Parts: sequence; C-alpha cells; structure tokens
Amino acid sequence: MTGKNREIIIGTRGSDLALTQATTTEALFGEKFPGFSFVRKVIKTTGDRRTDVSLAEVAKAEGTFDKGVFIKELEEALADESIHIAVHSLKDMPTVLESRFALAATLERAPVKDVLLSKTDGGIDGLPEGARVGTSSVRRAKQIEFLRPDLKVLDLRGNVPTRIKKLADEDDYDAILLAEAGLVRLGYLPVECVDSQEKIGGEDGVFAHRLPEEIFFPAAGQGAIGLEIRAGDEKSLELCRSINHELTWLKVTAEREFLRLLDGGCHTPVGVYSTVNGGEITLYARVFPDEGGTPRIGQATGIDPIKTAFELFNSLK
Repeated sequence: MTGKNREIIIGTRGSDLALTQATTTEALFGEKFPGFSFVRKVIKTTGDRRTDVSLAEVAKAEGTFDKGVFIKELEEALADESIHIAVHSLKDMPTVLESRFALAATLERAPVKDVLLSKTDGGIDGLPEGARVGTSSVRRAKQIEFLRPDLKVLDLRGNVPTRIKKLADEDDYDAILLAEAGLVRLGYLPVECVDSQEKIGGEDGVFAHRLPEEIFFPAAGQGAIGLEIRAGDEKSLELCRSINHELTWLKVTAEREFLRLLDGGCHTPVGVYSTVNGGEITLYARVFPDEGGTPRIGQATGIDPIKTAFELFNSLK
C-alpha cells in the first residue's frame, strides 16, 4: 500500500469537546495501525455557525431538521472525499442516515447521565421556586418541566466551557443542564462521583449534581462517540470496526432503533437508556408529547437489540 493510501483524514468539529473526542479516536487508531498516518481536518458545522438562536430554529431555517445541525458539513466532506471518517457525538446523529453514509463504529461509552450545574447545592430539588434553567435540548427542557413545573427553562447555546462561564459569571441562569460525558472528557468532573457535594473544576461556586438515569432519562446514544464513513468504503470500515466497542454498539443499536420506530431523531423529546446483565439488554424509555403533558413510559428486556427495541416500542403506555 502506498504512502498516500496510508493517509486517513479524520473530520471533526472544532469545539473543545469535539477535538477531545477526535484525539481519543486518533489515539486508538494509532495504536492499532502504527503504519498509517491519521490527519485531522476541522470543519465548522451549521450548529457551530448559528449560535444566535435555538437549535430547533437553526434546523428549521437551514433545512436540516432532524438531519443533524452538527453533522451536515461533515457529511458533505465525506461525500466529496475530502475526509475518510467523521467523528461525532452519537446523540447528534440522525436515527436514519442517508444511503450514501454508514455508522461504522462506536467507541467505548463515557458516563451517560445528565448533570445539573447550579449556583446552589442540592440538585433539582434544591433549586428555588421559579429558578431559571438553561439548556438547548428539548428533551432536557421537557424533563425538567415534568419534574419541576415551577422552574423556568431558557435557551442556552455555546460549547461546554462557554455555557459554564455563562452560569458562573452572568445573572441570566440559576442552573444549566449538560451531559456528564462532556464534563468528564473535558476534565471538569472525575469519571466517578467521589463527593456528594461535587464542584466543577476551575469554577468557584458552581455545584454539579449527576442525575440518575432512572430519574432523568438520557438521550439515545448519549456519551458515545460515533464514526461515520461513506457507504461502500471498505478500507475505512475495516479501520473503524477494529476499534469498535461491542458493548457500546449493542446498547446504542437498541436505543437508536427505538428512536427510529418512534420516527424520532436528535430533536425529539425522548429519553431512553439501556443496561446489560448476563447477556440480556434492558431498555427504559420516557417519551414526551410535542404539545406537552404526561410522558409515555416503557420497559423491555431481551437478547437481540432490534427485537428488544420493538418490544419497548410496544410497551409504551
């Protein structure tokens, strides 16, 4: 194989979290394939450019609703062959990809919880009545309103460090919601909770409360890094599959299939998470009506992720 054929171009967004995820991916590739050269290409996506309005408005304005405002330009780079592999936060990816593309692998999943960051300790129950909570996620907004109808949800855009700074330094928010995976990957929190009164690293007066999955349901694929390629690109597929984490793949396959059955995507207010015990996968879901109101809930257990997702879909009530 020639030197040029041994150069693999990896596409990524330019946020701190995206670059950290790209670094993790490149390190795994480097260990498996020391004879290859892995070159990074940073690409600004629609979601990165439009931080002035909510993600839902961005998607609608740009014509990318449910197509992933954080992946469109990366897929265009795959299509024109300027990159070989795109690195994504899996929860940002549409449930069904265009036939030109394929999800080739997932890396080992980081912690999947959501985290409430606030200026006072005590988690959700400790927030004062009428407190203002910032998030860009419809799923998080619906769940916080379900758990605490008195709270006021405000839109919050920006990368992880920017959002934390807005909470710490400005008066617009009393609390914000972020993914545990991003906070861990960027070093704001340790992998495991070691203190019941956790604080965010580098920020005085910001408390972190990890929300258990059974109370605050995560997004499908949350905490997982997805590797996307052009359909039919056998070399990239072989490279990606060599670093695929099978347990993560099993879980996210089930979670994403459930979302597909709902005809939902990355903007749909659905919480779903999975556990695996003794070879059996158990799925739990909370599905919020677009118009508001009480969510439907479901649970299913099985061996096959696709069949279990179907059982979960049928169990909703």
